[in-house]
Amino acid sequence: MSGEELVERFAEIEGVAYVVLYDARGAVVAHTFAGGIPDAQLLPVRRTRAVMDLILADPELSREALQYSTSEGYPPLRAWLADHMGRLGVACGADNVLVTCGSQQALEFLGRLFVTPGDTILTEGPTYLGALQAFAPNEPFYDTTLGEGSNATPEACRELAERTGGRVSLAYLVPDFANPTGRTMSRKARLEHIALARELGVPLIEDAAYTALRYDGDNQPSMLALDIDQCGDIDRSCIIYCGTFSKVISPGMRVGWVVAAAPIIEKLVLIKQASDLNSPLLNQMCIHALAETEYEDLATRARTTYRERRDAMLGALTEHMTGMARWTEPDGGLFVWLTLDDETDASTLLKTALDNYNVAFVPGAGFYPGDGGRNKLRLSFSQSTPVQITEGIARIAAAYRSLQS
Repeated sequence: MSGEELVERFAEIEGVAYVVLYDARGAVVAHTFAGGIPDAQLLPVRRTRAVMDLILADPELSREALQYSTSEGYPPLRAWLADHMGRLGVACGADNVLVTCGSQQALEFLGRLFVTPGDTILTEGPTYLGALQAFAPNEPFYDTTLGEGSNATPEACRELAERTGGRVSLAYLVPDFANPTGRTMSRKARLEHIALARELGVPLIEDAAYTALRYDGDNQPSMLALDIDQCGDIDRSCIIYCGTFSKVISPGMRVGWVVAAAPIIEKLVLIKQASDLNSPLLNQMCIHALAETEYEDLATRARTTYRERRDAMLGALTEHMTGMARWTEPDGGLFVWLTLDDETDASTLLKTALDNYNVAFVPGAGFYPGDGGRNKLRLSFSQSTPVQITEGIARIAAAYRSLQS
């Protein structure tokens, strides 16, 4: 099985599985650092059931919850999101908010709105695999020169796009605790990328899926907040903010949101109407009730749990893989990005790790739109206890050493 096939397989697993992971032979993988999904033990099951019961027990609310609704989203939820964004430094109203079926749907819609075949999308390399999948139907090319320390210029970006027969139409970044690298972009780099997008006249998607999961360091302002500070009003901003409740409340209820200039939201609403009419209202009503009463408590619980696991992974890597690899040390999020010190193919390492050591991770090549990442891999610490993490990293180290002998 090739590295690309393995990445595709794990991408599918990431969307549907928890704890139980099978290798190609059908055997259960004991230690999995593959799926970048929340720990199911942190999901508010009892409170969700209570909220659902309250909604469905009320004759008026239950009829509303089970009916078609507005494409823009449940009005009280949109109002809460506008207030939430205000607390993040983004002055906006409900007209600047669209509720989507997870932020993944938002990425798909934005690709459909802005990208035509042959266009170039600016991003980092590596970048979020789900974004590459969301944009793929629009057949773009990629310019992966963005990121901390980027020296990309408008002229160079335009020139590369013209060489592939198109234009630059969109930029995409995960500035906080990026998937897959775990890196966070500095304020200086955020401002530089905003300036680049403005000079090119293209929208820049700020994927903020992991922003609530900061464990260390100071909060960085969102790119949308920085741009509004410069342009004076959200309706003049070139930044499109994509958020989600998946990492704090529930991934299964599929509730995300987009915050952007009202004209962009209006166009996205038309796409939403053509796609699925509206996100399930019962889910939106439940998320709204949970967000109003428990968002900060749930976020604090997640941060406490994942901080301990991140620390365990960094400690295990120091103990078992010093001299074999280099890795990122994220201030938040769910991922550590590991680069092997030699040219060992991470897909080859994965096969050995699965077959002989019963441990899994995601090879890095799938996070690049072109070539790259052969000796890199993504490790997720979200689903494993500190003890499991320590043992799993030791197994990866043993698998690596076996390939060198």
